[in-house]
Amino acid sequence: MIRIARDDDAAAIHAIYAPSVLHGAATFETALPGEDAMRDRIRARLQNYPWLVWEEDDRVLAYAYAGRFRDRAAYDWIAETSIYVHADAQRRGIARRLYGTLLEVMRLQGINQAVGAITLPGAASVAMHEAMGFATAGVWHQCGYKLGQWWDVGLWQKELQVVQNPPAPVTPFARLAASLDFHRYVRREQPTVI
Repeated sequence: MIRIARDDDAAAIHAIYAPSVLHGAATFETALPGEDAMRDRIRARLQNYPWLVWEEDDRVLAYAYAGRFRDRAAYDWIAETSIYVHADAQRRGIARRLYGTLLEVMRLQGINQAVGAITLPGAASVAMHEAMGFATAGVWHQCGYKLGQWWDVGLWQKELQVVQNPPAPVTPFARLAASLDFHRYVRREQPTVI
């Protein structure tokens, strides 16, 4: 089941994230944030952007979220996305279904573009993004140092809807999640979402 993240998901989310922090380069964070910090991140992000989890048998196996791409107001209609899947749940199609729901929720908010930043080579992540309609948008060369080496980061971009001129304001996620339209969408289009 896909649902909106809650405060009590912080421990499970932290556990999924920890291997990437300690042993991988998918994130450039180098120290574990801790469960309290993760809970604060969830709360803060949910005000404006979606943070969704994949749950099976009362266990969170994956999470995906969107966040502000840059601070300037002109960037309001583009958001960066992230997804992490527990090692035991990989290669089951969870990432594509969860990410697809995240992208659709972003579209409902009025976000026009999604950007995925992938530490290269990142073959599995690149393949998933491209299968979901993302196109390469550039590379930041040797921009992050972790695990004793320099890493490139590739950017992949997906248009979620045709841009309008002028654009309508983006709906904060907290308002969208509370709206009747969002819940109607969830029941009709995404029966696995609550």
